[in-house]
Amino acid sequence: MAATKSKAVYNVYRALSHGLSPLLYLHLHWRKLRGLEHPLRWPERLGRSSLPRPPGPLLWFHAVSLGEGIAAIPVIKQCIQRRPDLTILMTTTTSSAFEVIEKRLPTGVIHQFAPVDTPSAMDSFLGHWKPNAIVIMESELWPNLIMGASEKGITLALLNARVSTKSFKRWSGPLLLPLVSLMLSKFSLIVPLSNMQAIHFQLLHAPPFVINFSGDLKYVVEEFDISEGEIRSIEDLKVHLAHRKVWMASSIHKGEEEVILGIHKVLMQQYPDVLTIIVPRHPQHGKEIAQQLWKEGHGVALRSRHDKLVGDTNLYVVDTLGELKLLYRLTPVAVIGGSFFPTLSGHNISEAAAAGCAVLTGPYVGHFSRMVLEMQRLNPLSVLQVSGKIELEDALKKLFSDAKILEAHRTAAKQVYHSLSTGIVGKVWSLLDFQILQRALS
Repeated sequence: MAATKSKAVYNVYRALSHGLSPLLYLHLHWRKLRGLEHPLRWPERLGRSSLPRPPGPLLWFHAVSLGEGIAAIPVIKQCIQRRPDLTILMTTTTSSAFEVIEKRLPTGVIHQFAPVDTPSAMDSFLGHWKPNAIVIMESELWPNLIMGASEKGITLALLNARVSTKSFKRWSGPLLLPLVSLMLSKFSLIVPLSNMQAIHFQLLHAPPFVINFSGDLKYVVEEFDISEGEIRSIEDLKVHLAHRKVWMASSIHKGEEEVILGIHKVLMQQYPDVLTIIVPRHPQHGKEIAQQLWKEGHGVALRSRHDKLVGDTNLYVVDTLGELKLLYRLTPVAVIGGSFFPTLSGHNISEAAAAGCAVLTGPYVGHFSRMVLEMQRLNPLSVLQVSGKIELEDALKKLFSDAKILEAHRTAAKQVYHSLSTGIVGKVWSLLDFQILQRALS
């Protein structure tokens, strides 16, 4: 009875997604005109692959956006090292993810934009690439993808698996639970972020025997090649910042700049040489911030223009993608944005910790709450979680006023990061090899 209902709900979804295909095509075309899809490769989103499939076994990794894509790269590198006979296909959805990830992917990895979840696009994509196994990152549960792969005998894995509180409530309801449980039954491996996430997946009827633990892949910060120009740029900035008080607000969302700039004005009164680095989540937001600050007469340098930190410049706005890891090397203090308004849900703090920054974040961190708690459990100094603007202001003053306190926080963050990140990729590889690759390639 349950299986019949699940299949019926899927058939309804498949029919609806097929009927909406013309509208999705128009939507993608509109996104292309707005610069939100790749101008030349956007047909890949309709399942029209732009490259031939190489011979031999193929493993498909799918990540929707930048954070998930970066988390997948260490596993991809491990797969290439352990199984050089495999072709790796990587798909992402967003153009911003593509711009950064393409530069970091190992040589030989094929990148394509992920197809929308319509029957024709997904059938075309699967028919062209014929993957032996699919590794999905985090929570990308798309019915036509999963059911189409299952019908073709393709083995499925879900890494860094998580369900937001909002999604869990929605998926647990009588309408969607039959479809979600049907999809989860098709996975041979689910690696959840935490015990609580494992419980969520079991309540959504994931088979208990496919659930295994490895640790959070977002702790793993990979080294990647950087150009001589990038190295010179960072070294030049280091020289200019050597004798100044510096802090950085990274991954900030619209509205959060008001919090950051308010604190900047207060710090300027006590430390006239302070430099505040602002790295918005979206580059266009950075340009908008800089334009507004220029109108108000502030000394602002904009990274995309290669502005120098001269004279009365006390604000450095970064409107580029993919440089956070390098920029964390410039600052002793990193405030992780996307965490100061209730509608937001935090960002990854591990890159800042790996660079040895004193790490601060706001109260709204979503599923990163587990990362914050794990780090604080090992050393409370590793991450400071503040309740809002006033606490953040007080914390920054304290860090800037006492070099020993600042150094203690920086050391704690780096040590805890190394403790939590060790061995994760090896554990993931062992699970993938045993439960996915040996089954898919036998």
